[in-house]
Amino acid sequence: MYEFRMPSLGADMESGTLVEWLKKPGDAISRGDIVAVVETEKGAVEIEIFMSGVLDQWLVQEGQTVPVGMPLALITTEGEEKAPLSKAAPTPLPAMMEKPTPPPILQPKPMVQPATETRIKASPAARAYARAHGVDLAAFALEKPGGAILRADVERGVASQTRAPAPPTPAPARRSKHGFDFDKMRHAIAAAMARSKREIPHYYLSTQINLRHATAWLAQTNGQRKPESRLLMNVLILKAVAQALKAYPRFNGFYSKDGFAQAEGVHIGPAIAIRGGGLIAPAIHDCDQKTLDEIMAALRDLVARVRAGSIRSSEMSDPTITVTTLGERGVDAVFGVIYPPQVAIVGFGAPHLAPVAHADGGLAVEPVILASLAADHRVTDGHLGARFLSEIAGILQEPEKL
Repeated sequence: MYEFRMPSLGADMESGTLVEWLKKPGDAISRGDIVAVVETEKGAVEIEIFMSGVLDQWLVQEGQTVPVGMPLALITTEGEEKAPLSKAAPTPLPAMMEKPTPPPILQPKPMVQPATETRIKASPAARAYARAHGVDLAAFALEKPGGAILRADVERGVASQTRAPAPPTPAPARRSKHGFDFDKMRHAIAAAMARSKREIPHYYLSTQINLRHATAWLAQTNGQRKPESRLLMNVLILKAVAQALKAYPRFNGFYSKDGFAQAEGVHIGPAIAIRGGGLIAPAIHDCDQKTLDEIMAALRDLVARVRAGSIRSSEMSDPTITVTTLGERGVDAVFGVIYPPQVAIVGFGAPHLAPVAHADGGLAVEPVILASLAADHRVTDGHLGARFLSEIAGILQEPEKL
């Protein structure tokens, strides 16, 4: 029997809310199937399964918020007999996991003493919302004994407290039309970046890369293609970084309490901006093994699904390094903050024309780009970082080999 657990979708994730089950007990499932949708502070994420078999039973119901690592369902694997469960009377869930009935509207009473428990059970989102609206969670603890207070409980209580004969519309959270809560996302990003700067000893390097050969090759190649099959400079950059990581694998992995662990694959997370605010960097898997056309297709697909709010769990949890390009914003350079537990982030500014001195003493105006590296000093040093950036620059001088 295999336990399907709440996955970790980022270093800053502590819990998630099960929004929807896409498979029901008795359904056959295969490795890679999407079985559920989980809401995190960065939006709704489709959760994949990495085991084939039959979904035996749910352990968590839709609407519940559970911590990372908690079992969500039981899977009967291939060749294993299904656990004897009666369809008419399925095994009841533990009390803490039972699907709650729709709660009544709770009226916050700030001056009431809390229940006998020394600590009020409430989700992080509920605590944050209560602080923002000056609400005491003690009242909710009295009216919801034994149960964890959710953000929805506090929202209903605040709305009912301020309700007039014609109830006013509460100020909604800033959301995209696809459900991204930008305020929660910004909070999650802030927490991860604060942890990174607090725990990781960053060092920074930068170098100017000549793009004359890459620009000429890209123009010639795209001139022979239809518009829908043309490549972007970002694709060449992603492939160059992926190839450089094969030569310098200590920038491709994770740092934990046990030290550095090199990643088995090169899964680059390109930073993608969400319209209206927010930024996520889901993985392009095995970027070093993909052709330029495959990377271009993967990048288009990722951008479209990020902005539609349809990202898979493996894409959120698997990036081994982040690459951020802010050239479309017109900046000359970007110096990133490492996203833990990764150990490096590579940044690229906007390609621009600049005077370039040649070895023969000549001077020319050519397209260049400023590349930067932020890396973890516990894993690498400036000498190795300089060689890594130099490797990227050298690869981009021979774009025809990409």
